[in-house]
Amino acid sequence: MYSFLACFFLLIGGFFVYGKIVDHAFKPTDNPTPAVVKNDGVDYVPLPTWKVFMIQLLNIAGLGPIFGALGGALWGPSVYLWIVFGTIFAGAVHDYMSGMISLREDGKSISEIVGHYLGNTMLQVMRLFSVVLLVLVGTVFMTGPANLIAMLTGQSPVMWLIIVLAYYFLATLLPIDALIARFYPLFGACLLIMAFGIMGAMLLGVGGHTMPELTLQNLHPKDLPIWPLMFITVACGAISGFHSTQSPLMARCLKSEHMARPVFYGAMVAEGVIALVWAAAGVTFYDSTGGLMAAMADVGQNKAVYEICVGLLGTGGAVLAMLGVIACPITSGDTAFRSARLTLADWIGLEQGNKIKRLYLAAPLLAVGGLLSQVNFTIVWRYFAWTNQTLAMIVLWTGAVYMYRKFKGSKAYLMAMIPATFMSVVTTTYILQAKEGLQLPTSISYPAGFVFAALFLFLFLRVTVLRKDEADKSVD
Repeated sequence: MYSFLACFFLLIGGFFVYGKIVDHAFKPTDNPTPAVVKNDGVDYVPLPTWKVFMIQLLNIAGLGPIFGALGGALWGPSVYLWIVFGTIFAGAVHDYMSGMISLREDGKSISEIVGHYLGNTMLQVMRLFSVVLLVLVGTVFMTGPANLIAMLTGQSPVMWLIIVLAYYFLATLLPIDALIARFYPLFGACLLIMAFGIMGAMLLGVGGHTMPELTLQNLHPKDLPIWPLMFITVACGAISGFHSTQSPLMARCLKSEHMARPVFYGAMVAEGVIALVWAAAGVTFYDSTGGLMAAMADVGQNKAVYEICVGLLGTGGAVLAMLGVIACPITSGDTAFRSARLTLADWIGLEQGNKIKRLYLAAPLLAVGGLLSQVNFTIVWRYFAWTNQTLAMIVLWTGAVYMYRKFKGSKAYLMAMIPATFMSVVTTTYILQAKEGLQLPTSISYPAGFVFAALFLFLFLRVTVLRKDEADKSVD
Protein backbone atom coordinates (compact mmCIF):
# COMPACT_ATOMS: atom_id res chain seq x y z
CA MET A 1 0.00 0.00 0.00
CA TYR A 2 2.75 2.45 0.94
CA SER A 3 4.67 2.03 -2.32
CA PHE A 4 1.43 2.45 -4.27
CA LEU A 5 0.66 5.71 -2.46
CA ALA A 6 4.24 6.92 -3.01
CA CYS A 7 3.89 6.27 -6.74
CA PHE A 8 0.49 7.97 -6.81
CA PHE A 9 1.86 11.14 -5.21
CA LEU A 10 4.93 11.04 -7.47
CA LEU A 11 2.60 11.19 -10.49
CA ILE A 12 0.70 14.15 -9.04
CA GLY A 13 3.95 15.86 -8.11
CA GLY A 14 5.30 15.20 -11.61
CA PHE A 15 2.50 17.28 -13.10
CA PHE A 16 3.23 20.25 -10.84
CA VAL A 17 7.03 20.08 -10.99
CA TYR A 18 8.28 18.51 -14.22
CA GLY A 19 5.15 19.51 -16.12
CA LYS A 20 5.84 23.11 -15.22
CA ILE A 21 9.47 22.76 -16.32
CA VAL A 22 8.38 21.41 -19.72
CA ASP A 23 5.76 24.14 -20.06
CA HIS A 24 8.28 26.84 -19.13
CA ALA A 25 10.68 25.53 -21.77
CA PHE A 26 8.02 26.02 -24.47
CA LYS A 27 7.26 29.57 -23.27
CA PRO A 28 3.46 29.71 -23.85
CA THR A 29 2.33 32.96 -25.43
CA ASP A 30 -0.90 34.94 -25.66
CA ASN A 31 -1.03 34.52 -29.43
CA PRO A 32 -4.46 33.49 -30.76
CA THR A 33 -4.78 29.73 -31.18
CA PRO A 34 -5.99 27.85 -34.30
CA ALA A 35 -9.39 27.38 -32.62
CA VAL A 36 -9.85 31.15 -32.64
CA VAL A 37 -8.10 32.04 -35.90
CA LYS A 38 -9.50 29.19 -38.02
CA ASN A 39 -12.84 28.60 -36.28
CA ASP A 40 -14.89 26.64 -38.86
CA GLY A 41 -17.57 25.28 -36.55
CA VAL A 42 -16.56 21.69 -37.37
CA ASP A 43 -13.02 20.75 -36.32
CA TYR A 44 -11.68 24.14 -35.22
CA VAL A 45 -14.09 24.96 -32.39
CA PRO A 46 -13.13 26.87 -29.20
CA LEU A 47 -14.23 24.81 -26.19
CA PRO A 48 -13.96 25.30 -22.42
CA THR A 49 -10.65 24.01 -21.07
CA TRP A 50 -12.27 21.50 -18.69
CA LYS A 51 -14.19 20.01 -21.58
CA VAL A 52 -11.07 19.82 -23.78
CA PHE A 53 -9.29 18.01 -20.93
CA MET A 54 -12.06 15.42 -20.56
CA ILE A 55 -12.23 14.82 -24.32
CA GLN A 56 -8.45 14.48 -24.50
CA LEU A 57 -8.50 11.98 -21.63
CA LEU A 58 -11.14 9.82 -23.35
CA ASN A 59 -9.39 10.18 -26.73
CA ILE A 60 -6.11 8.84 -25.40
CA ALA A 61 -7.38 6.44 -22.74
CA GLY A 62 -9.71 3.91 -24.33
CA LEU A 63 -8.86 0.54 -22.83
CA GLY A 64 -5.11 1.17 -22.91
CA PRO A 65 -4.56 2.14 -19.25
CA ILE A 66 -6.78 -0.76 -18.18
CA PHE A 67 -5.78 -3.71 -20.37
CA GLY A 68 -2.16 -2.58 -20.78
CA ALA A 69 -1.76 -2.09 -17.04
CA LEU A 70 -3.25 -5.51 -16.27
CA GLY A 71 -0.86 -7.07 -18.78
CA GLY A 72 2.08 -5.18 -17.27
CA ALA A 73 1.05 -6.23 -13.76
CA LEU A 74 1.98 -9.81 -14.66
CA TRP A 75 5.58 -8.77 -13.93
CA GLY A 76 4.56 -7.61 -10.46
CA PRO A 77 4.63 -4.23 -8.68
CA SER A 78 7.84 -3.30 -10.52
CA VAL A 79 5.47 -2.09 -13.26
CA TYR A 80 4.66 0.85 -10.97
CA LEU A 81 8.05 2.39 -11.73
CA TRP A 82 7.58 2.28 -15.50
CA ILE A 83 4.09 3.76 -15.22
CA VAL A 84 5.29 6.59 -12.97
CA PHE A 85 8.57 7.56 -14.59
CA GLY A 86 7.41 6.67 -18.09
CA THR A 87 4.41 8.96 -17.66
CA ILE A 88 6.29 11.91 -16.16
CA PHE A 89 9.41 11.94 -18.33
CA ALA A 90 8.23 10.33 -21.59
CA GLY A 91 4.48 9.96 -22.08
CA ALA A 92 3.35 13.35 -20.76
CA VAL A 93 6.24 15.10 -22.53
CA HIS A 94 5.28 13.32 -25.76
CA ASP A 95 1.60 14.30 -25.47
CA TYR A 96 2.37 17.89 -24.47
CA MET A 97 4.84 18.37 -27.31
CA SER A 98 2.57 16.91 -29.99
CA GLY A 99 -0.28 19.12 -28.78
CA MET A 100 1.76 22.28 -28.31
CA ILE A 101 3.59 22.00 -31.63
CA SER A 102 0.25 21.46 -33.37
CA LEU A 103 -1.06 24.59 -31.63
CA ARG A 104 1.79 26.55 -33.17
CA GLU A 105 1.49 24.87 -36.58
CA ASP A 106 -2.15 25.83 -37.25
CA GLY A 107 -3.50 22.59 -35.76
CA LYS A 108 -1.70 20.34 -38.25
CA SER A 109 -1.88 16.55 -37.93
CA ILE A 110 1.12 14.77 -36.45
CA SER A 111 2.18 13.34 -39.82
CA GLU A 112 2.52 16.86 -41.25
CA ILE A 113 4.47 17.99 -38.20
CA VAL A 114 6.89 15.05 -38.39
CA GLY A 115 7.40 15.70 -42.10
CA HIS A 116 8.10 19.36 -41.48
CA TYR A 117 10.91 18.64 -39.03
CA LEU A 118 12.26 15.25 -40.16
CA GLY A 119 12.02 15.66 -43.92
CA ASN A 120 9.84 14.73 -46.89
CA THR A 121 10.60 11.00 -46.74
CA MET A 122 9.35 10.79 -43.16
CA LEU A 123 6.34 12.90 -44.17
CA GLN A 124 5.20 10.34 -46.73
CA VAL A 125 5.94 7.44 -44.37
CA MET A 126 4.05 9.07 -41.52
CA ARG A 127 1.04 9.97 -43.64
CA LEU A 128 0.55 6.39 -44.74
CA PHE A 129 1.53 4.93 -41.36
CA SER A 130 -0.85 7.22 -39.47
CA VAL A 131 -3.89 6.56 -41.65
CA VAL A 132 -3.38 2.79 -41.60
CA LEU A 133 -2.78 2.76 -37.84
CA LEU A 134 -5.82 4.93 -37.13
CA VAL A 135 -8.13 2.81 -39.27
CA LEU A 136 -6.88 -0.32 -37.50
CA VAL A 137 -7.42 1.28 -34.10
CA GLY A 138 -10.91 2.41 -35.06
CA THR A 139 -11.78 -1.01 -36.47
CA VAL A 140 -10.67 -3.01 -33.45
CA PHE A 141 -12.36 -0.52 -31.11
CA MET A 142 -15.45 -1.11 -33.21
CA THR A 143 -15.52 -4.90 -33.08
CA GLY A 144 -14.50 -5.26 -29.42
CA PRO A 145 -17.44 -3.33 -27.90
CA ALA A 146 -19.89 -4.81 -30.44
CA ASN A 147 -18.89 -8.37 -29.52
CA LEU A 148 -19.07 -7.61 -25.79
CA ILE A 149 -22.55 -6.05 -26.02
CA ALA A 150 -23.69 -9.01 -28.12
CA MET A 151 -22.37 -11.40 -25.45
CA LEU A 152 -24.22 -9.54 -22.70
CA THR A 153 -27.51 -9.18 -24.60
CA GLY A 154 -27.51 -12.49 -26.48
CA GLN A 155 -28.08 -10.66 -29.76
CA SER A 156 -26.20 -10.74 -33.04
CA PRO A 157 -22.75 -9.08 -32.98
CA VAL A 158 -23.35 -7.99 -36.59
CA MET A 159 -26.32 -5.88 -35.49
CA TRP A 160 -24.29 -4.16 -32.78
CA LEU A 161 -21.39 -3.73 -35.19
CA ILE A 162 -23.69 -1.85 -37.56
CA ILE A 163 -24.93 0.33 -34.69
CA VAL A 164 -21.40 1.18 -33.56
CA LEU A 165 -20.35 1.83 -37.15
CA ALA A 166 -23.32 4.19 -37.60
CA TYR A 167 -22.27 6.11 -34.49
CA TYR A 168 -18.69 6.29 -35.75
CA PHE A 169 -19.96 7.70 -39.03
CA LEU A 170 -21.82 10.48 -37.23
CA ALA A 171 -18.96 11.23 -34.83
CA THR A 172 -16.49 11.39 -37.73
CA LEU A 173 -18.69 13.58 -39.91
CA LEU A 174 -20.47 15.96 -37.52
CA PRO A 175 -18.91 19.02 -35.83
CA ILE A 176 -16.85 18.08 -32.79
CA ASP A 177 -19.25 19.84 -30.41
CA ALA A 178 -22.30 17.98 -31.75
CA LEU A 179 -21.62 14.55 -30.21
CA ILE A 180 -18.09 14.24 -28.86
CA ALA A 181 -18.06 17.40 -26.74
CA ARG A 182 -21.51 16.58 -25.34
CA PHE A 183 -20.98 13.02 -24.10
CA TYR A 184 -17.23 12.60 -23.55
CA PRO A 185 -17.12 14.59 -20.29
CA LEU A 186 -19.67 12.17 -18.80
CA PHE A 187 -17.72 9.10 -19.89
CA GLY A 188 -14.49 10.69 -18.70
CA ALA A 189 -16.01 11.29 -15.29
CA CYS A 190 -17.11 7.63 -15.14
CA LEU A 191 -13.58 6.47 -16.02
CA LEU A 192 -12.07 8.58 -13.23
CA ILE A 193 -14.75 7.61 -10.70
CA MET A 194 -14.19 3.93 -11.49
CA ALA A 195 -10.41 4.30 -11.00
CA PHE A 196 -10.63 6.26 -7.75
CA GLY A 197 -13.37 3.97 -6.45
CA ILE A 198 -11.18 0.91 -7.01
CA MET A 199 -8.23 2.74 -5.48
CA GLY A 200 -10.23 3.56 -2.35
CA ALA A 201 -11.54 -0.01 -2.06
CA MET A 202 -8.03 -1.44 -2.24
CA LEU A 203 -6.67 0.99 0.33
CA LEU A 204 -9.56 0.11 2.68
CA GLY A 205 -8.93 -3.61 2.21
CA VAL A 206 -12.36 -4.42 0.79
CA GLY A 207 -12.73 -8.19 0.35
CA GLY A 208 -9.72 -8.85 2.58
CA HIS A 209 -7.24 -8.24 -0.24
CA THR A 210 -3.78 -6.89 0.59
CA MET A 211 -1.92 -4.57 -1.76
CA PRO A 212 1.61 -5.84 -2.48
CA GLU A 213 4.58 -3.58 -1.88
CA LEU A 214 7.08 -2.60 -4.54
CA THR A 215 9.77 -5.09 -5.48
CA LEU A 216 12.19 -5.16 -8.39
CA GLN A 217 11.88 -8.93 -8.57
CA ASN A 218 10.50 -10.36 -11.82
CA LEU A 219 7.25 -12.05 -10.74
CA HIS A 220 5.99 -13.04 -14.18
CA PRO A 221 4.47 -16.56 -13.93
CA LYS A 222 6.21 -17.59 -17.15
CA ASP A 223 9.43 -15.78 -16.20
CA LEU A 224 9.30 -13.58 -19.31
CA PRO A 225 11.97 -10.86 -19.20
CA ILE A 226 10.98 -7.41 -17.96
CA TRP A 227 13.19 -5.75 -20.56
CA PRO A 228 11.84 -4.85 -23.05
CA LEU A 229 8.52 -6.77 -22.90
CA MET A 230 6.93 -4.89 -20.00
CA PHE A 231 7.77 -1.53 -21.58
CA ILE A 232 5.91 -2.50 -24.74
CA THR A 233 2.99 -4.21 -22.98
CA VAL A 234 1.96 -1.29 -20.76
CA ALA A 235 2.00 1.14 -23.72
CA CYS A 236 -0.79 3.70 -23.14
CA GLY A 237 -0.29 3.67 -19.37
CA ALA A 238 3.22 5.14 -19.73
CA ILE A 239 3.69 6.40 -23.31
CA SER A 240 1.72 5.90 -26.51
CA GLY A 241 2.27 7.11 -30.06
CA PHE A 242 -1.48 6.95 -30.67
CA HIS A 243 -1.81 9.95 -28.35
CA SER A 244 0.12 12.11 -30.81
CA THR A 245 -2.60 11.50 -33.40
CA GLN A 246 -5.22 12.70 -30.90
CA SER A 247 -3.55 15.77 -29.38
CA PRO A 248 -3.88 17.81 -32.62
CA LEU A 249 -7.66 17.25 -32.45
CA MET A 250 -7.73 19.14 -29.17
CA ALA A 251 -5.13 21.66 -30.34
CA ARG A 252 -7.88 22.77 -32.74
CA CYS A 253 -10.22 23.42 -29.79
CA LEU A 254 -7.95 24.99 -27.15
CA LYS A 255 -8.44 28.72 -26.58
CA SER A 256 -5.05 29.47 -25.02
CA GLU A 257 -1.51 28.11 -25.11
CA HIS A 258 -1.40 28.55 -21.35
CA MET A 259 -3.92 25.71 -21.03
CA ALA A 260 -1.70 23.21 -22.87
CA ARG A 261 -0.10 21.88 -19.68
CA PRO A 262 -3.32 20.94 -17.85
CA VAL A 263 -4.86 19.52 -21.02
CA PHE A 264 -2.01 17.60 -22.66
CA TYR A 265 0.46 16.94 -19.85
CA GLY A 266 -2.37 16.70 -17.31
CA ALA A 267 -4.48 14.19 -19.27
CA MET A 268 -1.49 11.86 -19.61
CA VAL A 269 -0.80 12.08 -15.86
CA ALA A 270 -4.46 11.25 -15.25
CA GLU A 271 -4.07 8.24 -17.54
CA GLY A 272 -0.93 7.26 -15.63
CA VAL A 273 -2.94 7.34 -12.40
CA ILE A 274 -5.63 5.13 -13.97
CA ALA A 275 -2.97 2.68 -15.18
CA LEU A 276 -1.31 2.62 -11.74
CA VAL A 277 -4.65 1.81 -10.12
CA TRP A 278 -5.41 -1.03 -12.54
CA ALA A 279 -1.91 -2.49 -12.30
CA ALA A 280 -2.31 -2.57 -8.52
CA ALA A 281 -5.86 -3.95 -8.81
CA GLY A 282 -4.71 -6.87 -10.95
CA VAL A 283 -2.21 -8.26 -8.47
CA THR A 284 -4.26 -7.22 -5.42
CA PHE A 285 -7.66 -8.65 -6.36
CA TYR A 286 -6.26 -11.95 -7.65
CA ASP A 287 -3.70 -12.05 -4.80
CA SER A 288 -0.70 -12.78 -7.07
CA THR A 289 0.60 -12.48 -10.61
CA GLY A 290 -0.14 -16.19 -11.06
CA GLY A 291 -3.74 -15.63 -10.01
CA LEU A 292 -4.01 -12.68 -12.40
CA MET A 293 -2.65 -14.70 -15.32
CA ALA A 294 -4.99 -17.61 -14.57
CA ALA A 295 -7.99 -15.27 -14.46
CA MET A 296 -7.08 -13.54 -17.72
CA ALA A 297 -6.54 -16.90 -19.43
CA ASP A 298 -9.82 -18.27 -18.06
CA VAL A 299 -12.28 -15.39 -18.51
CA GLY A 300 -10.38 -12.88 -20.65
CA GLN A 301 -9.49 -9.26 -19.91
CA ASN A 302 -13.03 -7.90 -20.34
CA LYS A 303 -14.44 -10.31 -17.76
CA ALA A 304 -11.46 -9.76 -15.44
CA VAL A 305 -12.20 -6.03 -15.43
CA TYR A 306 -15.84 -6.82 -14.66
CA GLU A 307 -14.88 -9.18 -11.80
CA ILE A 308 -12.56 -6.62 -10.23
CA CYS A 309 -15.17 -3.85 -10.41
CA VAL A 310 -17.95 -5.99 -8.98
CA GLY A 311 -15.70 -7.53 -6.32
CA LEU A 312 -14.41 -4.17 -5.09
CA LEU A 313 -17.32 -1.82 -5.85
CA GLY A 314 -20.42 -4.02 -5.85
CA THR A 315 -23.39 -3.48 -8.16
CA GLY A 316 -22.40 0.10 -8.92
CA GLY A 317 -19.03 -1.23 -9.98
CA ALA A 318 -20.72 -3.47 -12.55
CA VAL A 319 -22.30 -0.42 -14.18
CA LEU A 320 -18.99 1.45 -14.21
CA ALA A 321 -17.21 -1.63 -15.56
CA MET A 322 -19.60 -1.85 -18.49
CA LEU A 323 -19.14 1.84 -19.23
CA GLY A 324 -15.39 1.28 -19.03
CA VAL A 325 -15.05 -1.74 -21.29
CA ILE A 326 -17.73 -0.63 -23.76
CA ALA A 327 -17.74 3.18 -23.82
CA CYS A 328 -13.97 3.70 -23.50
CA PRO A 329 -12.94 1.86 -26.66
CA ILE A 330 -15.78 3.51 -28.57
CA THR A 331 -14.62 6.96 -27.46
CA SER A 332 -11.13 6.21 -28.80
CA GLY A 333 -12.37 4.46 -31.93
CA ASP A 334 -14.53 7.31 -33.18
CA THR A 335 -11.78 9.90 -32.75
CA ALA A 336 -9.36 7.51 -34.46
CA PHE A 337 -11.51 7.66 -37.59
CA ARG A 338 -11.95 11.41 -37.15
CA SER A 339 -8.19 11.84 -36.89
CA ALA A 340 -7.73 9.65 -39.98
CA ARG A 341 -10.12 11.93 -41.88
CA LEU A 342 -8.18 15.03 -40.82
CA THR A 343 -4.83 13.40 -41.63
CA LEU A 344 -6.05 12.64 -45.14
CA ALA A 345 -7.49 16.15 -45.46
CA ASP A 346 -4.11 17.67 -44.52
CA TRP A 347 -2.39 15.26 -46.91
CA ILE A 348 -4.43 16.15 -50.00
CA GLY A 349 -5.29 19.70 -48.98
CA LEU A 350 -9.06 19.17 -48.86
CA GLU A 351 -10.84 21.82 -46.77
CA GLN A 352 -13.22 20.23 -44.25
CA GLY A 353 -15.67 23.00 -43.45
CA ASN A 354 -18.04 21.70 -46.11
CA LYS A 355 -20.14 18.65 -45.15
CA ILE A 356 -19.90 17.06 -48.60
CA LYS A 357 -16.10 17.28 -48.58
CA ARG A 358 -16.02 15.64 -45.15
CA LEU A 359 -18.23 12.90 -46.56
CA TYR A 360 -15.72 12.28 -49.37
CA LEU A 361 -13.19 11.13 -46.78
CA ALA A 362 -15.37 9.77 -43.96
CA ALA A 363 -17.38 7.37 -46.11
CA PRO A 364 -14.48 5.39 -47.62
CA LEU A 365 -12.57 5.30 -44.32
CA LEU A 366 -15.51 3.81 -42.46
CA ALA A 367 -16.29 1.47 -45.35
CA VAL A 368 -12.75 0.10 -45.10
CA GLY A 369 -13.17 -0.19 -41.34
CA GLY A 370 -16.41 -2.11 -41.80
CA LEU A 371 -14.75 -4.56 -44.18
CA LEU A 372 -11.71 -5.01 -41.95
CA SER A 373 -13.95 -5.75 -38.98
CA GLN A 374 -14.57 -9.16 -40.54
CA VAL A 375 -10.85 -9.99 -40.53
CA ASN A 376 -9.13 -11.83 -37.68
CA PHE A 377 -6.87 -9.24 -36.07
CA THR A 378 -5.07 -11.63 -33.71
CA ILE A 379 -1.86 -11.56 -35.72
CA VAL A 380 -2.09 -7.89 -36.70
CA TRP A 381 -2.51 -6.77 -33.12
CA ARG A 382 0.60 -8.57 -31.99
CA TYR A 383 2.36 -5.77 -33.81
CA PHE A 384 0.16 -2.95 -32.57
CA ALA A 385 1.89 -2.31 -29.24
CA TRP A 386 5.24 -2.20 -31.01
CA THR A 387 4.07 0.12 -33.81
CA ASN A 388 2.41 2.30 -31.18
CA GLN A 389 5.65 2.71 -29.22
CA THR A 390 7.64 3.17 -32.42
CA LEU A 391 5.38 6.07 -33.37
CA ALA A 392 5.97 7.56 -29.92
CA MET A 393 9.71 7.29 -30.48
CA ILE A 394 9.45 9.10 -33.84
CA VAL A 395 7.36 11.89 -32.33
CA LEU A 396 9.84 12.36 -29.48
CA TRP A 397 12.69 12.73 -31.98
CA THR A 398 10.53 15.26 -33.84
CA GLY A 399 10.00 17.17 -30.60
CA ALA A 400 13.75 17.18 -29.97
CA VAL A 401 14.44 18.65 -33.42
CA TYR A 402 11.67 21.23 -32.95
CA MET A 403 13.01 22.36 -29.58
CA TYR A 404 16.58 22.56 -30.82
CA ARG A 405 15.55 24.73 -33.77
CA LYS A 406 13.09 26.95 -31.94
CA PHE A 407 15.01 27.53 -28.72
CA LYS A 408 18.57 28.22 -29.84
CA GLY A 409 21.14 28.19 -27.08
CA SER A 410 18.86 26.19 -24.80
CA LYS A 411 19.28 22.60 -23.64
CA ALA A 412 15.51 22.14 -23.63
CA TYR A 413 15.77 19.61 -26.46
CA LEU A 414 17.23 17.15 -23.93
CA MET A 415 13.79 16.59 -22.38
CA ALA A 416 12.70 15.03 -25.68
CA MET A 417 16.04 13.61 -26.82
CA ILE A 418 16.60 11.48 -23.70
CA PRO A 419 13.21 9.66 -23.73
CA ALA A 420 13.49 9.38 -27.54
CA THR A 421 16.80 7.55 -27.13
CA PHE A 422 15.33 5.32 -24.43
CA MET A 423 12.30 4.42 -26.55
CA SER A 424 14.64 3.72 -29.47
CA VAL A 425 16.37 1.07 -27.37
CA VAL A 426 13.01 -0.39 -26.26
CA THR A 427 11.42 -0.62 -29.71
CA THR A 428 14.45 -1.93 -31.59
CA THR A 429 15.30 -4.49 -28.90
CA TYR A 430 11.71 -5.72 -28.84
CA ILE A 431 11.29 -6.27 -32.57
CA LEU A 432 14.65 -8.02 -32.76
CA GLN A 433 13.73 -10.65 -30.14
CA ALA A 434 9.91 -10.89 -30.18
CA LYS A 435 8.05 -13.84 -31.71
CA GLU A 436 6.44 -11.46 -34.17
CA GLY A 437 9.86 -10.00 -34.96
CA LEU A 438 13.21 -11.56 -35.81
CA GLN A 439 13.24 -13.92 -32.79
CA LEU A 440 16.91 -13.32 -32.09
CA PRO A 441 18.41 -14.42 -28.76
CA THR A 442 18.83 -11.76 -26.10
CA SER A 443 22.61 -12.07 -26.42
CA ILE A 444 22.15 -10.39 -29.82
CA SER A 445 18.97 -8.31 -29.38
CA TYR A 446 20.09 -6.50 -26.23
CA PRO A 447 23.40 -5.09 -27.55
CA ALA A 448 21.92 -4.55 -31.02
CA GLY A 449 19.08 -2.49 -29.52
CA PHE A 450 21.57 -0.19 -27.85
CA VAL A 451 23.60 0.07 -31.06
CA PHE A 452 20.53 1.13 -33.07
CA ALA A 453 19.57 3.68 -30.42
CA ALA A 454 23.13 5.06 -30.41
CA LEU A 455 22.91 5.39 -34.19
CA PHE A 456 19.63 7.34 -33.95
CA LEU A 457 21.18 9.58 -31.32
CA PHE A 458 24.25 10.18 -33.47
CA LEU A 459 22.10 11.10 -36.47
CA PHE A 460 20.15 13.57 -34.37
CA LEU A 461 23.30 15.14 -32.97
CA ARG A 462 24.91 15.14 -36.41
CA VAL A 463 22.18 17.29 -37.98
CA THR A 464 21.76 19.57 -34.96
CA VAL A 465 24.42 20.07 -32.31
CA LEU A 466 27.47 18.78 -34.22
CA ARG A 467 26.56 20.66 -37.40
CA LYS A 468 26.23 23.87 -35.39
CA ASP A 469 29.65 23.30 -33.79
CA GLU A 470 31.19 22.77 -37.23
CA ALA A 471 29.56 25.95 -38.49
CA ASP A 472 30.87 27.91 -35.52
CA LYS A 473 34.42 26.63 -36.13
CA SER A 474 34.31 27.59 -39.80
CA VAL A 475 33.29 31.13 -38.83
CA ASP A 476 36.18 31.37 -36.40
